[in-house]
Amino acid sequence: MESGTMSGQVADSSIKLEVSLPSGHCETISVSDSGTIADLKIAARRSFGQCFLRLATADGRLLDPTDSLSLSGLQDGDCLSAVAQQPKIAANRSAFALYCVGGHRIITWGQPDKGGDSSRVQDQLRNVQQICGSGRAFAAILADRSVVTWGDPKCGGDSSRVQDQLRNVQQIRGTASAVAAILADGSVVTWGQPDKGGDSSRVQDQLRNVQQICGSGRAFAAILADGSVVTWGQPDKGGESSRVQDQLRNVQQICGTYFAFAAILADRTVVTWGDPSAGGDSSRVQDQLRNVQQICGAYFAFAAILADGSVVTWGDPETGGDSSTVQDHLRNVQQICGSGRAFAAILADGSVVTWGQPDNGGDSSRVQDQLRNVQQICGAANAFAAILADGSVVTWGDPDHGGDSSRVQDQLRNVQQISHTKCAFAAILADGTVVTWGHATYGGDSAIVHEQILYI
Repeated sequence: MESGTMSGQVADSSIKLEVSLPSGHCETISVSDSGTIADLKIAARRSFGQCFLRLATADGRLLDPTDSLSLSGLQDGDCLSAVAQQPKIAANRSAFALYCVGGHRIITWGQPDKGGDSSRVQDQLRNVQQICGSGRAFAAILADRSVVTWGDPKCGGDSSRVQDQLRNVQQIRGTASAVAAILADGSVVTWGQPDKGGDSSRVQDQLRNVQQICGSGRAFAAILADGSVVTWGQPDKGGESSRVQDQLRNVQQICGTYFAFAAILADRTVVTWGDPSAGGDSSRVQDQLRNVQQICGAYFAFAAILADGSVVTWGDPETGGDSSTVQDHLRNVQQICGSGRAFAAILADGSVVTWGQPDNGGDSSRVQDQLRNVQQICGAANAFAAILADGSVVTWGDPDHGGDSSRVQDQLRNVQQISHTKCAFAAILADGTVVTWGHATYGGDSAIVHEQILYI
């Protein structure tokens, strides 16, 4: 009986802490002293209405959500600081990764062997600064500029072969099957499938003073400080640029489809190479490619916005390379987004024009009256999702692959950003809530990690 009373007393005991935001807003938080720092974060989240908070003691010590309160050293009446964090979502073709910059934990879901399971490296993921996805793997840059990878070992998930070279990493880019990292000295380290960008030994001595790297599905293209370009990977899919090498001068930007590249030069003209049927041959429209401001790629086609707001397209006609049916509507275009087989353009008045494969997002007639005041569009392989000015979302395309968001439509309010895998979408709301839809296998169902999100 006495023992039962003591147990009840222990279970009922609590600790009160003063938690304050940088704004000065302060709340008294009461939690069970048998709980964890995560329980404290959950209580603070409810009080402040903020999902992602970093908690620190008065002397600046950051608290780990997995630690128990009893071992944290916190005493009743202690003062803590809370900083609201903006969550970020990275994605590859098969999985999502949710994290906060500087955080000590990430949450992954989707296909486990393709990046959806990060448990093998979870204890290494400290002070994450950026996460990049290849087709079937992820690579994270830490605060010390080292790199941690997971997912399909053959496609970039295993960087052990080059781990000792991955120091002072500034930027990471992926193809469908490989990863490339730019170091602080402008050199490059690659890993993954050798013939699809993972082996850059053929051009390694040329990879000096690299400023940017762009990946297609099968190759990489690097812009050097002098505006020249170095390519590697599958030769006929963009990895070989010798045919146009003398034209690749003063390159400002490179964009890739799955099998080709397009470069914008300083004079705003365009140079293309790679598979001709996937956008590598722009000769049909070359005389129209003047004053190009932006280029967007789908799987097998390109779309370029000119200075006057008109659009020029080339590549596979059936998947976006031919915009003739909507050409007279493509005026005052501000942004273009590609799905796998279609394009969506946002006009100056916030309306949207689509073309390409109808079932894959090229036909938006079902939702056209809803597409008003569109701010941003995100494209998966077979569908689109548009964020409107009021923070709501409109989707169209293949219903099973993200084109139908009706299951979660009432949750999609105050959406701040949307990311996508091949067949699913994930949205972050203003309060930090994560909402997912689309093919469950590809990350469209995040229910399995819902509780874990509290520990970020």
